[in-house]
Amino acid sequence: MTDPQSASSRRRYVRAWLYAVAALMVVTLVVGGATRLTESGLSIVEWKPVTGALPPLSAQAWQAEFAKYQQIPQYREINRGMSLDQFKTIYWWEWSHRLLARLVGAVFLLPFLYFLWRGWIEPGLKARLWTLFGLGALLGAAGWWMVSSGLAGRVSVSQYRLGFHLTLACAIYAAILWTAQGLGARPLEGMPPRLRRSAFGLMLLVVLQIYLGALVAGLDAGLVFNTWPEIDGALIPAAERLWFETPLWRNLFENTLTVQFNHRMVAYLLWIVAVLHAIDALRTRADSAVLNGALALAGLMTLQAGIGIITLLHQTPLSLALLHQAIGIVVLSVAVIHAERLSPRRSQSAPEAAARFAADASLPRGTP
Repeated sequence: MTDPQSASSRRRYVRAWLYAVAALMVVTLVVGGATRLTESGLSIVEWKPVTGALPPLSAQAWQAEFAKYQQIPQYREINRGMSLDQFKTIYWWEWSHRLLARLVGAVFLLPFLYFLWRGWIEPGLKARLWTLFGLGALLGAAGWWMVSSGLAGRVSVSQYRLGFHLTLACAIYAAILWTAQGLGARPLEGMPPRLRRSAFGLMLLVVLQIYLGALVAGLDAGLVFNTWPEIDGALIPAAERLWFETPLWRNLFENTLTVQFNHRMVAYLLWIVAVLHAIDALRTRADSAVLNGALALAGLMTLQAGIGIITLLHQTPLSLALLHQAIGIVVLSVAVIHAERLSPRRSQSAPEAAARFAADASLPRGTP
């Protein structure tokens, strides 16, 4: 019969692997943010999933890549006269982002196949992990779909596609982190359902805010409206300024004023909900881990809002904008961990789950 302790150890290995994938995704997200902020994303105008892993290795190869970039509108309308050395700077940002994305795929797939071969993946986890791998492949295709939108007819990528690409990446990251957390589950008894609901709601609001932030970045809305607390001369802009596009839904994605106003309003909502959630956790004398998570989330929301305001007032310098994006990923991470910790599924401890998996694995095939 299989040793339950051995099964528990295997669970820890799988959990550590998922945390490693999540950590690598954080680096990829940060570099992706830098790529967007430095306007480097269109420097590589082809999608070569395999051969593209190698950068130009000769002077002639660099000239060829530069010549391809010189054919797109971004070069002709914004960067005309750029030197080869300047092109190399933006090229390395985009190449690094793509290399990291490939590395994430390899770090996910190769250990996953090994764990499957050794029978270390619990039956209920296999389908979820295959789904995450499939979503990762979709993310790569979505990245090229996004880049391709800026190669003709525009000087930057579509904010629609940028928002989809970033939000999908964050959703995959959140799912991996949630899964890793679940493998180390411990029982939490007596938590009020409202705490679970508000924690889960906060996590979803953070994802929504990241999507809205992508629209702001895609439209460079932070450079157009950079005053606070007023925006366009008022706390709440005039309706005719917010809703002049037709059909009306286009204002939510293409009107720079409406896009930034929505981002601000959701930020205020997030902060209020996070503070109320922390107060609720204090009043209900929640488990220390839950209380610390709620307080950390409220504190991080406050910090993130402050950094966002300072970034806006200073007209989005690269250092502050990168810090704002990086803290956003930290906020998402804490929100996911906190929500998972409160999830109703956490009714079985890790040793109990490992023992059950070990017992199931010891049964002959076909045993009910």
